Amino acid sequence: MTEQPRMNVESFNLDHRTVAAPYLRIADRKELPGGDVLTKFDMRFTQPNAEHLESETVHSLEHLMAEHLRNHTRDVLDVSPMGCRTGFYVLLVGDHTVEDVAPLLAATLEDVLAATEVPAANEVQCGWGAHHTLEGAQAAARAFLAEREQWGQVTAG
Repeated sequence: MTEQPRMNVESFNLDHRTVAAPYLRIADRKELPGGDVLTKFDMRFTQPNAEHLESETVHSLEHLMAEHLRNHTRDVLDVSPMGCRTGFYVLLVGDHTVEDVAPLLAATLEDVLAATEVPAANEVQCGWGAHHTLEGAQAAARAFLAEREQWGQVTAG
């Protein structure tokens, strides 16, 4: 494969052939003009170009993590699914490290496992309220947690 041009989107510059999911990495860090810092994490659940999360699983994990992560930190700005359905971006206010965010995400995934329903999974609070699976979200959370010791290793080898 020939050298790819440098892109504006950080993840487009990541060689997805070399990563080894699951992992947690800092995808971006920005200092805003007022001095505030934003840290964006790549929380990769499945191996790019080999596996993906089902659409309903992604949707339910998004609801569950967005709701429950805020119980563990006030720094959450956003939890967004990746379009490729291999993971999520977690955007936090502050200069965070993988080491200080990993326990928050683990606690959030434990909350997912303990959940009895997907928050806001109805047509009043969600644009596709019937498109959810608590069981799928819990299976993905369980699999990600089972590999916690590997979260810091982004590439194979």
